[in-house]
Amino acid sequence: MGEKYWISDKPLVIQEVVDLVTRRNAGAINTFIGTVREFTKGKRTLYLEYEAYKAMAEKKLEEIGEEIKEKWPDAETAIVHRVGRLDITDIAVVIAVSTPHRADSYEASRYAIERIKEIVPIWKKEHWEDGEQWIGDQKETTYGIPAKGDA
Repeated sequence: MGEKYWISDKPLVIQEVVDLVTRRNAGAINTFIGTVREFTKGKRTLYLEYEAYKAMAEKKLEEIGEEIKEKWPDAETAIVHRVGRLDITDIAVVIAVSTPHRADSYEASRYAIERIKEIVPIWKKEHWEDGEQWIGDQKETTYGIPAKGDA
């Protein structure tokens, strides 16, 4: 596992992730902070549970950092994703990208979150007032087996 890419079962500390990419030649540090929202597609979420295949997930996070380095050679990236139970407003993911200029940091950050949803083996279970369901992937294009209250 790279020192800048990890899965955590503890609350995420934004500054710790930012510190990993802070450097003298960076004029921009873009942070993306993904939080648990209360309403998804009109359903009220009570909380989420995230699970990951940790070793592979960390490897894939590092791979995303390498892809960013290829596309934006001056970029430095750090990504951490949380697993376990997360309540509304809890932080699920923190991405920090530093670059000499702001446009690259914005683009690389956006690239990172989209790639996380595409290739990182992290799953979430949504708990609603009337049921729960495992979401098959983070892009929410496939779903797991419906759970209680979901028909």
